[in-house]
Amino acid sequence: MRKPELAAAIAEKADLTKEQANRVLNTLLDEITNALHKKDSVTLVGFGTFLQRHRGARTGKNPQTGEPVKIKASNTVAFKPGKFLKDSVNP
Repeated sequence: MRKPELAAAIAEKADLTKEQANRVLNTLLDEITNALHKKDSVTLVGFGTFLQRHRGARTGKNPQTGEPVKIKASNTVAFKPGKFLKDSVNP
């Protein structure tokens, strides 16, 4: 499912226009992004938690040449699924 399809499903189930549902979805995604930018986690009970994780610098390998490559430290986004989501995926 892609973003337009998700917005259409929200519009249908919440009795909103597609434009209103799209604004709701964009606002939700913006707020999750802003919270992660501030190093806050976002917990949606039953669904899961989005959080920022730090990845330390490490040595990788160039797949074409096999030479070692230094990979810089970076931050990434992690998602930890909640119990309800886990249970619905693994019946």
